[in-house]
Amino acid sequence: MAEAALRTFRPANKRGAARLAAVQALYQMDVGGTGLLETVAEYETFRLGQEVDGETYREADAAWFRDIVSGVVRGQTFIDPLIHSSLTTDWPLARLDTTLRAILRAGTYEVTARKDVPVAVIVSEYVDIAKAFYDEDEARLVNAVLDRVARRSRGEGRGQDPKEKD
Repeated sequence: MAEAALRTFRPANKRGAARLAAVQALYQMDVGGTGLLETVAEYETFRLGQEVDGETYREADAAWFRDIVSGVVRGQTFIDPLIHSSLTTDWPLARLDTTLRAILRAGTYEVTARKDVPVAVIVSEYVDIAKAFYDEDEARLVNAVLDRVARRSRGEGRGQDPKEKD
C-alpha cells in the first residue's frame, strides 16, 4: 500500500512551486497589507528554495512567481469582476476566505494572461493547491470557477455557466 501511495504522489515542479508561493504571497499581501515589491523580495530572498523554521521550501521558478504575483496586482480590477461573475449568486467574491480568493486570483490571472499554458494544466495545478488547504468542496469550486473563466476568456472550458441556466 505504501508503495502504491509513493507511485501516485506527484511532486511539484518549479512552476507548481512558484504557483503555491504566489498564492501564499498574495494571501500575505491581502492579510498583512504588504506591498508588491516588499513581498516579492522577501519570497525571493528568504523563501523560494530556502529553509524557513526547519521546513525547506521547494525550489521555484522565480520568474514565474514574479509574473503571477505582479500580474494579479496589476490586473486586479479586471480579475476580481471576472471571478465574481464566474461565481454563483449565492457565493460572491467577498464571501470567500482570503486563501481561496488568492487561489482564484492567481488561477484567473494565468488563464487570462498566460495563453502559452494549456487551461487544463492551470486548472489542475490550482485545484491541487486548493486541496492542500481545503476539503473537496473548495477544490470543486476552484475547478468550476477557473473553467468558467477559461470559457469566457479563451472560449475553452467544459462546465455550464450558472448564470446561463435561467
